[in-house]
Amino acid sequence: MKRLLSLALLLTSMTMLAKTKEVHLKWIHTSDVHGSLFQYDYLRNQPAKGGLSAIYAFVQDQRREYGKRLILTDGGDCLQGQPTAYYYNFIDTLSPHLVAEAMNQMGYDCGAMGNHDIETGHAVYDRWVRDCRFPVLGANVIDAKTGKPYLQPYLMLKRAGVKIAILGMLTPAIPNWLPEQLWSGLRFDEMVSSARHWVKVIQEREHPDLIVGLFHSGYEGGIVTPEYHENATRMVAEQVPGFDLIVYGHDHKAATYYMKNCEGGNVVVAGPTSQGKRLVEADFFLTMEKGRVVEKRITAGTPNTDGGRSEDTQAFEAHFAQQRQRLKDWVEQPIGKLTSTLWERDAFFGPSEFIDLIHQMQLDLTGADISFAAPLSFDSRLQKGTIRVRDMFALYKYENFLYTMRLTGREIKGFLEMSYALWTNQMQSADDHILLLDNNLDRGTRLGLKNVSYNMDSAAGLLYTVDVSKPEGERVQIQSMADGTPFSLDREYRVAINSYRGNGGGELITRGAGIPHSELKSRILTSTDKDLRFYLMQRIQEQKTVTPRKLNHWRFVPDEWAPAALERDRKILFPNTRYQ
Repeated sequence: MKRLLSLALLLTSMTMLAKTKEVHLKWIHTSDVHGSLFQYDYLRNQPAKGGLSAIYAFVQDQRREYGKRLILTDGGDCLQGQPTAYYYNFIDTLSPHLVAEAMNQMGYDCGAMGNHDIETGHAVYDRWVRDCRFPVLGANVIDAKTGKPYLQPYLMLKRAGVKIAILGMLTPAIPNWLPEQLWSGLRFDEMVSSARHWVKVIQEREHPDLIVGLFHSGYEGGIVTPEYHENATRMVAEQVPGFDLIVYGHDHKAATYYMKNCEGGNVVVAGPTSQGKRLVEADFFLTMEKGRVVEKRITAGTPNTDGGRSEDTQAFEAHFAQQRQRLKDWVEQPIGKLTSTLWERDAFFGPSEFIDLIHQMQLDLTGADISFAAPLSFDSRLQKGTIRVRDMFALYKYENFLYTMRLTGREIKGFLEMSYALWTNQMQSADDHILLLDNNLDRGTRLGLKNVSYNMDSAAGLLYTVDVSKPEGERVQIQSMADGTPFSLDREYRVAINSYRGNGGGELITRGAGIPHSELKSRILTSTDKDLRFYLMQRIQEQKTVTPRKLNHWRFVPDEWAPAALERDRKILFPNTRYQ
């Protein structure tokens, strides 16, 4: 009898084992590639690491091992950053979009929309979505007329018997950065409530084994208003139960977090860097019984993308040889001459020829009284001699429009006070730092600055000093207009400003100048209908020879502290480097 019982138990155990299956899925995620498709930087005319071609080699290695058990996703911001994207955005608008074609070659399962994709305008991103042979997801990108998602909200996949739901979302901060004409007919819903709604829909309708979030929104921080958070990934992970993995982008910081949601469930959150230099690699170790997942363990990391086979990279780039040659011919076109080399790094230490060239051109293009501009790329350089199309991407990184806006003198001062508070330390003695530095010296994003350089606006058209011994609110002392006429806090002035800033980007014009966001549109007097880089290029072609000069409309004081402090901080930001 005991033998019969033991045999029955053994048979039962064997039957259960036969119904149990172990599954290992591989997930690879990229984001913020910013037009870096190949291992060549068309902006700087030199070889570059990262890019989709390097990722392709990395992915191909994984596909040889995992086959269809590999899932590949992208988190957006594909259509801006390199001439590769700009050319197919605005110059060749008839061919299939190269970014879409490259992503198709990669074999993405799905992607998300990024804010810099929206920045290109409806004609460009709608065409890109059509050209992609995979769905571009965006559950909280809503058609304002119908109230329904403008993009596919989620995707269902089945791999090795596992049902996977992928929910896509985009940061809702778009209206704070971009002119409405670029996103007309759309609204961008807050992410936590949107995620809560769609997770419920997915669970009731699809009964998935896994739910993965695909977000173009940083981990935390950024713009925070009563209506939304720019970077809401952490909030969604904590406040919306149901997610197993969230892969994100937008903040360009490679990071992995193992978290608990509000109900105690496990959720893994991971994001890559930009330019395709580091990606997210996640592993799902799953136990299945009767066709359902009963146990799961998820690990993730952010490896470099340089471990693939060189022959795969070469094959990817060879596939696009014709398009690459066309791009090279375009970016090498000469448009004028420059009489001296321009260094963007100089902009942190006072008036610079680099930023003052932009100031002067903005004033010339608009006829404004005052110009605001900031170093957008941290340390670009324009070499003396022939200026080519590619140099314009170093001079001006983003596809911003140029506005002329109405601001009072008091609002202008508030704007500048906030800008210099993001830029400079309040010195207590001659030995203090003059710049506001980060002790971590983050080499990935700010290279030693506490805040991003593109929010460090200076002004032209005014004569003023910045007293770094004073607190915020008292640093900027405006003496007069640049032509010597009096400056008044109560008078209105015409200000040349890029559309990112004019729509509230960086909050200098809202929190700094104190203008409600709802009022910004009524302050716009004029706007260009093309990006500012286009008009800068046109201006240089008209001038033929550009002779940069410092306007010297402002300076740091006190004189007994500032010069020495600037030299000390220059050596920290740019150690062991020389001008060449």
